[in-house]
Amino acid sequence: MPRQPLLENWTPEQADRMNRAIFVAQHRLHTLPMFSNEVLAELLDRHPREHLGVNTMGRDPVRRDEWREGSAGDLTGSELLQACEQGRVWLNVRRVRDYHQDYADLIRDLYADLEAAVPGLETFNHSANLLISSPGAQVYYHLDCPVNMLWHIRGRKRVWAYPLETGIVSDATVEGVLAGEMSEELDFRPEWDELAITTELEPGEIITWPQHTPHRVVNTEGLNISLSTEHMDRAAARRNNVYLANRHFRSLLPGKWNSAKLTGPAAALKEFALRLARRIPAIAPPVPQGYKYPQSFAVDLAAPDCVRLLDGASAEPAAV
Repeated sequence: MPRQPLLENWTPEQADRMNRAIFVAQHRLHTLPMFSNEVLAELLDRHPREHLGVNTMGRDPVRRDEWREGSAGDLTGSELLQACEQGRVWLNVRRVRDYHQDYADLIRDLYADLEAAVPGLETFNHSANLLISSPGAQVYYHLDCPVNMLWHIRGRKRVWAYPLETGIVSDATVEGVLAGEMSEELDFRPEWDELAITTELEPGEIITWPQHTPHRVVNTEGLNISLSTEHMDRAAARRNNVYLANRHFRSLLPGKWNSAKLTGPAAALKEFALRLARRIPAIAPPVPQGYKYPQSFAVDLAAPDCVRLLDGASAEPAAV
């Protein structure tokens, strides 16, 4: 028997907008038993703890320095779910498809359905993280380097996405994030919300946006479960390479190296030159390292917000 598609009510006209606009559509992931508390608790028990992100945060969207990295300690999966329900905890089950075959199968089928629904879409470098988070938890204003899609499954959340045409994010900022010289979490001004497209995300909805679109998220109701997927396609890879080429060759060669145009011989030459430079140690760009937050709390069901600061951790997180 053919399996039922994971996408719901997609039309060709709707799918055609997916890569060009802030896009909301329907899916069926929230109907699957693999996202019940019982199954999620068992998954958390089996998942390697080195690939489990444990975080908490403040309530002011401007104070991204209040994002903290924590430890799950010896808590069971059921206890971690309880902390998410009662406290202010954000769990990021990273690389979920690498360690759980049912999720690997789900992501494979999801992208097969996407490519069937969106004419001309060919994706690669698929990755997926399972997000489990508390009522009221937030993710600060940031941008993602691959193409990012948020498949919402349980609870409710509000998403602010800031269209690229507003000019809030400069080319220099995108370059810095791609090169690993800046954090993906960016400084934020509340007045920018007037420029945002705001979506109240319900179970069974997906939201995505053009690559590098900045966005932020606040959970508004209940335990929140979402699947965050990332992928690349040919246009996305060229976009990243053009930005990186501009940044790298600006320091090596004369000329402005500012154009982010993706079509034509200049863009193709930039991409080819960057790929070639990566093979020559003397002129290769440095490998992005990214920022690693220090571990400063433990999840504790008896502590306020289920967050207990570790000995030596400051009540004021270090600035990022």
